[in-house]
Amino acid sequence: MILNRRLLLLAAAALISGCSNEPAPAKKAKLEHAPDVFRVKFETSKGDFVVQVTKAWAPRGTDRFFELVQSDFFTGARFFRAIRGFMVQFGISPDPKMSALWGTSRILDDPVTQSNLKGKITFATSGPAARTTQVFINLVDNVRLDKSGFAPFGEVVSGMEVVESLYTGYGDVYPRGNGPQPSLIQTQGNAYLEKDFPRLDYIKKASIL
Repeated sequence: MILNRRLLLLAAAALISGCSNEPAPAKKAKLEHAPDVFRVKFETSKGDFVVQVTKAWAPRGTDRFFELVQSDFFTGARFFRAIRGFMVQFGISPDPKMSALWGTSRILDDPVTQSNLKGKITFATSGPAARTTQVFINLVDNVRLDKSGFAPFGEVVSGMEVVESLYTGYGDVYPRGNGPQPSLIQTQGNAYLEKDFPRLDYIKKASIL
């Protein structure tokens, strides 16, 4: 009887151990409010760059960016909109499940306290309270964006030459240019980009320093 019970326990342990090897479902990290100032290192296909984030500039955007980095959201993400003399944009997950999870998670606007100067990083937005996961880095001074509600929350403090070297050959996204369709990235992930836009640079890893 004791032997049978031990065999049952061993079988149950083996079953639990086997289940633990299954891929984890897409999920968000538990939100922890961001520090007042922190740095994020981006390791990319062209080299590394570091962004310093200042919470006082845009508190809501800072908390969301911190949450995305903590969730490993940016790993594998392409710089899908890269326009020479303007900006480079990223922040659509390579995993469609992750895009679906975050796609409706919008944050309220921040007041614009900093100008969109070269090297500043800012959330993309299409109107009031529309920010989700996409961000861009200004390649030049884009002061005209300030009046449209684009609120910078940080700036590149090292490796700006890497940002400037990211591939811009496809230009703007479809239909304004020859680049990819963001909606297809969201539903098909990197499979779509690797097939039709193989030259896009990408993020290997983003981590809090």
